[in-house]
Amino acid sequence: MKKTVFLLLIILPFYLSIAQTIKGKVVNDIEKPISNVNIYLDGTKTGTISEADGSFTLQLPSSNNNSLVFQKDDYETFTINTSEVLNKTLKVVLIKAKEIEEVRIVPYTETAYKNYIQFFLDSFIGYDKQNVRIKNQRSLKFSYDKENKILKVKAPQTLIIENKNLGYTIDYNLVEFSANFDENTTRFMGTSFFKETKINDKVKLNRMNAYDGSQTHFFRSVYENKVADEGFIVNQITKFPNSKYPTEEELQRLKDFAKTLKSKGTLSVPEDILDIGNRKRNELPYKIAITKTQIPESDYTKKTDGKLFLDYDYMMQINFKRYFYELKKGQFVKATIPIIQTSFLHPEGETFEIYPDGNTSNPGMLTNQGEFAKDKIEKLLPLDYKLGD
Repeated sequence: MKKTVFLLLIILPFYLSIAQTIKGKVVNDIEKPISNVNIYLDGTKTGTISEADGSFTLQLPSSNNNSLVFQKDDYETFTINTSEVLNKTLKVVLIKAKEIEEVRIVPYTETAYKNYIQFFLDSFIGYDKQNVRIKNQRSLKFSYDKENKILKVKAPQTLIIENKNLGYTIDYNLVEFSANFDENTTRFMGTSFFKETKINDKVKLNRMNAYDGSQTHFFRSVYENKVADEGFIVNQITKFPNSKYPTEEELQRLKDFAKTLKSKGTLSVPEDILDIGNRKRNELPYKIAITKTQIPESDYTKKTDGKLFLDYDYMMQINFKRYFYELKKGQFVKATIPIIQTSFLHPEGETFEIYPDGNTSNPGMLTNQGEFAKDKIEKLLPLDYKLGD
């Protein structure tokens, strides 16, 4: 299923504006006001809702590069960078979401929900399902494409996620969740708005340990040119083709045989097909090697027009010497024995702007592995979080 999006943003002059203020009105396509639209800076605690007449005013932090999100169930979500609308009066037109059938339909079924809900929760939320849960979980819609081994998940409603460990409730607008079991990859994207539910020393401790060594922590360090000072070591990784991994031609033969197997039932499997399958399961498409150690920020970043960009042709290995925070006699202190954590980033020629809050442009397109990939919703902090909050 696919949605068609029609969004309109009209920027009107607003000469008597207050610094770092956004105001305006949200209406539908026939100019009627829409109330209770969630309007927020993506990934933060800064937000508001539209009034009965569709009007809204939102005060913003002095410096941010976040997306401004207009979101209401049953309407297409609209996002725009705050730099484009600061100190403007806006007229935002939201269009009702419409479902349009594609040529090939993969149905969202109850069976798929039961078969894949645990996989989704592990991949999206994490493993602490007792303290981190989706309160409206049953609203999720699952589909599985058997031919291509792809799982997709839709959330027709805003997901309400309760995180008792970090003391937040998150309104999460799931834009995309896709898992390709053939390639062993999972990707999800969405917008989020945080509401603080409780704060005590235990929650503060959990937040500090969730932040320390995270991808957000790393990119904030990059932006401030303090990568080494913050305990990160960046190495260059070079990929080399793995001669044992099946070629494209062999993979196509394997796929064609699988189709024949489905259509004709039980067949004897030739030795060469078994060999291709084994090599696909047990080998990686490439091998990697560290080819340069402790590379400086200048090797993988560039500045253009006052903006900082992640710009690198190789894979990055990021090691972090982590000392977990502990609470002793009412004080937060670091443990004496560290744990070395390793993550990988794959910019590989793509360019991403790095923001002061530790976010990047197009974050859903930056592939990560290792510890960074474990930072799921259960460890998600607002982008306006500061260590110790």
